Amino acid sequence: MTASQIITLVVVIVYAAAMVAIGILTSRKTKNVDDFVFGGNKIGPWMTAFAFGTAYFSAVVFIGYAGQFGWSYGVSAAWIGVGNALIGATLAWAVLGKRTRLMTKHLEAKTMPDFFMKRYGSSPLKTVGALIVFLFMIPYTASVYNGLSRLFAMAFDLGENGYEYVMIAMAVLSAIYVVLGGYSATAVNDFIQGMIMLIGITAVVISVLRVNGGLGGSIDALKSVTAVPDGKLASVFGPDPINLFGVVVLTSLGTWGLPQMTHKFYAIRDEKDIKRGLIISTFFCFVVAGGCYLLGGFTRLFNTTEAGEGIGSNMIHKLSNGKLEFDAMVPAMLQQALPSILIGLVVVLVLSASLSTLSALVLTSSTTLAHDLIRPAAKGRLDDKKEFKLMRVLILFFLLISVVIAMNKNAAITTLMSYSWGALSGSFLGPFLWGLYSRKTTRAAVWTSFCCGVVFTVAHMCIFTFFRESCADIVKWAASLPLNLASPINAGALLMIFSIVIVPVVSAFTKPVEQKTVDEAFAAYQK
Repeated sequence: MTASQIITLVVVIVYAAAMVAIGILTSRKTKNVDDFVFGGNKIGPWMTAFAFGTAYFSAVVFIGYAGQFGWSYGVSAAWIGVGNALIGATLAWAVLGKRTRLMTKHLEAKTMPDFFMKRYGSSPLKTVGALIVFLFMIPYTASVYNGLSRLFAMAFDLGENGYEYVMIAMAVLSAIYVVLGGYSATAVNDFIQGMIMLIGITAVVISVLRVNGGLGGSIDALKSVTAVPDGKLASVFGPDPINLFGVVVLTSLGTWGLPQMTHKFYAIRDEKDIKRGLIISTFFCFVVAGGCYLLGGFTRLFNTTEAGEGIGSNMIHKLSNGKLEFDAMVPAMLQQALPSILIGLVVVLVLSASLSTLSALVLTSSTTLAHDLIRPAAKGRLDDKKEFKLMRVLILFFLLISVVIAMNKNAAITTLMSYSWGALSGSFLGPFLWGLYSRKTTRAAVWTSFCCGVVFTVAHMCIFTFFRESCADIVKWAASLPLNLASPINAGALLMIFSIVIVPVVSAFTKPVEQKTVDEAFAAYQK
């Protein structure tokens, strides 16, 4: 083991010990379900904003999305980070924050499926919503493990299967502090992890740009990449602005319908803290997301392919499924561009981003499964104390399934995340948004959004992933469209927009929710 690897290992061990210590300390104040899920509603704007931002970004963005979209769009990929900050953070807090806090508090809703039941007066909505959360949260968690393990394999030269041991170790670490402290532990850790992310991404971007003479020199170098003509990799809107817009929509608007993101508004201490949280989270997202995607825009300066696409010294090969190994591009770039002393910082940076996202995902999934599925099925035999214990057990179960899925190296990070976000936000965004604002939203409209989000995601997954060869004609036609519908990213983005549009349309022609149920929900805004 080299000196730099030893330093990196020491830094990681110290960091992991700190995370576990926080879990132990916060466990003393975590006594019931409300403490475990909401942190006792005592989390202020700074911690909530950092929890929002760190749950938003993980190794999925830093390794997977930055690698693939930076390679495809060049410096214009930075627009994705701008969209994440303005749409995914600023507008999300402005449009959803206060109303979510007021209505969920008034209805005593602990989860998004619980909100659907109480807002629309339908227990089946709660059950089906919980199933959607549990099933489609798993591939997202797997994508986080995938990205994190690749960076560790690079930093420590772990070899062909070394990433598997990293996944297991990260699962154990995240399980320990989430099981012990619940939301309080994740909020405190998220604040620490967020500070590491802000400092880390700034240092990494500066270091990578210095290799080619700063920002101006790096952009000039991109112009010399002949695989993309006319220097479009260095242009403002890049070689493919239409499909770039699809990525912006998926990764920005998607946060509005993701249970682990909207949960932050449930748990914030007071609705008066929303304004401060909005400013803090916007700044955080702009620095972290903007930095990640800008960084990814220069991957071609450090990587190349068998076909000569790129000018870097690191050879990127194809996977067994014929696709370029995009998930290896950023780690390869960092290995060449960073001084050895900074590798440890990068590892902790991505570890911080990933653990914060993992904690949000597993906490949301275990809470939903225990509170919205198992407890109702138990018919009174599961009290708060037993539910509290069950949530902790389900965290371990959820992590185990995610690790098994992530062991498949051909499962690209962007594909896993796109299907997960497409199904979740494609199902929930419209019903959640309109449920906060419109008295006229109907149960039939919610069911329509649920069905469209799940059915279209599964259909796309089957046609364009599992049976791609047998559906070659459909794949070719979809890929030839101006907005490439063969891409799970664009498909997911369209589902989100469709969910927002279809809910009021169906509501105009279907039976309204009982007036008493509607009045009870909107009484939250009259207090």
